[in-house]
Amino acid sequence: MSELFLQQIINGLSIGSVYALMAVGYSLVYSIMNFSNFAHGGVIMIGAYIGYFSLTFLKVPFFIAFVLSAFGSGILAVVMEKIVYRPLRKRNAPFLYFIISAMGASIFLENVVIASPIGPTFRSYPTVFSSEPIMLGSVALGRIDLLMFVISAISLMVLVYIIEKTKIGLSIRATSYSIKGSTLMGVNVDKVIFIIFVLGGLLAGLAGMLFGMRYTVYPQIGNITTKSFIAAVFGGLGSLPGAVIGSVLLGLIETMVSGYLSSQYRDLIAFALLILVLVVKPTGLMGKTTEDKA
Repeated sequence: MSELFLQQIINGLSIGSVYALMAVGYSLVYSIMNFSNFAHGGVIMIGAYIGYFSLTFLKVPFFIAFVLSAFGSGILAVVMEKIVYRPLRKRNAPFLYFIISAMGASIFLENVVIASPIGPTFRSYPTVFSSEPIMLGSVALGRIDLLMFVISAISLMVLVYIIEKTKIGLSIRATSYSIKGSTLMGVNVDKVIFIIFVLGGLLAGLAGMLFGMRYTVYPQIGNITTKSFIAAVFGGLGSLPGAVIGSVLLGLIETMVSGYLSSQYRDLIAFALLILVLVVKPTGLMGKTTEDKA
């Protein structure tokens, strides 16, 4: 029994760490612009494909493919902000318009991939690491699971350093508190928004490639961000520590449910958790109270 419990803990931490990379992208955008960027799933999907084709078509080393995936997603996130969100922001459009535009952008990216030569085919990453697990006693630690956890942990620590210890991080924190106030204090809000989309896009690319390596790549892979959105709501939209904590908890809950009950109940529990949080504590575990929340 204890061995099964430890195995599920390891599995939960690995998948929860990738959820965290995705959820942080939601929280970064929400903390500044106060809306949920549902197009984030499309950015993750593109990142997964960039990593796949970098390894199979370009045949570059794993590290180079990882960098290409991150930077490709970062560029896409910035382009989307400039084309989709900035015109709405300049017109002071209602937050509902941002959400509708985000959903449209996500569907657009998904269908562009399906209509392209890539098509709707499921694709598996080539073997980069040995499939033989690392044995910790009688508990198996997959090499990809370890990679997912380590890369996610390092990426999130770098992000925390940027937010807490740098000048641009100070600007991000000031803007998240009050856009109007930070503008009056001389903060370039356009630059701050550019930076958060870059950071969110970079993390989305990493998450997309890690998730694609763990499972498969297909145009609807971005739907997994539903789980990261649940994690962000659970931890508190707008809170980076909350997004990480919520993601890890969701990963652990899912693996425990799969291990002790059935994988069929995994999504049921996840969405039930979302409803419960919205009813009992809409701001999440560590979220901030805002007038507009969507």
